[in-house]
Amino acid sequence: MKTVKTISEVRAFVDEKRRAGNRIGFVPTMGFLHEGHASLMKAAKAKCDVVIVSIFVNPTQFGPGEDLETYPRDLVRDQNTCEAVGVDLIFAPEASEMYPEGYSTYVDCEGEITKQLCGASRPTHFKGVTSVVAKLFNIVQPDFAFFGQKDAQQIAVIEKMVRDLNMTVKIVPCPIVRESDGLAMSSRNTYLSDEQRKEALVLSQSLEIAKNKIQNGERDANKIKSAIMDHIQSSPLAEIDYVSLVNVKTLLPLVVIEDEFLIALAVKFGKTRLIDNYRGQVSLS
Repeated sequence: MKTVKTISEVRAFVDEKRRAGNRIGFVPTMGFLHEGHASLMKAAKAKCDVVIVSIFVNPTQFGPGEDLETYPRDLVRDQNTCEAVGVDLIFAPEASEMYPEGYSTYVDCEGEITKQLCGASRPTHFKGVTSVVAKLFNIVQPDFAFFGQKDAQQIAVIEKMVRDLNMTVKIVPCPIVRESDGLAMSSRNTYLSDEQRKEALVLSQSLEIAKNKIQNGERDANKIKSAIMDHIQSSPLAEIDYVSLVNVKTLLPLVVIEDEFLIALAVKFGKTRLIDNYRGQVSLS
């Protein structure tokens, strides 16, 4: 496994592998890797001949007052994780490599898809995400790119960007990976105090409550949302950012649960903002 820091090194590596007829799999990350990230790498290994992982804490997707400076970083730890899975190349650029002096070009996916959910409370976030992912796709030129379903809105936005800009990369969503007690794995979980970590289980628990209600025939989105919020608010440490039941494709709010739906949550524990979701489908009959 190699670790490189420049775009020219990535392109040279990819050119060599392409000439040998290899399919390229790509996993973009912000580092501080956990088993969720490892599952994406394993999915890439199963589908592709060569796997490239990027490790880059992208400054343009952080808003004012967010955790850019304190976001956890540990490149040596990340290298060990990647090597254990069998990754072929790590691209770990400096910010100046991705955004050199005078940089002023961005990709912005407009419309309701970026205004809902996380986009409502983080209005500049997805412009930063789509810009950096578009750059990374241009640099790596992968056949397949692998993303975790925990960031469901991010996947929807990136899929739209790929369609709208006629990119050839295929997006592969991968299941949420959870701790043994149900908490969705996240690099930000390390911010939680012991008490916050215990209370954070209300996210996955509330999704289970909603899932059970839907399986028992409940279709009223407001009733399901109320049950979710009641459970989250049973934690004195939880501060709800949003609870939304939306259409999978448009991310617009639902009044009645039908066809493919997404239940998405964002909740703060102190300064730590966690997200989780459940994607399901019900019969239209």
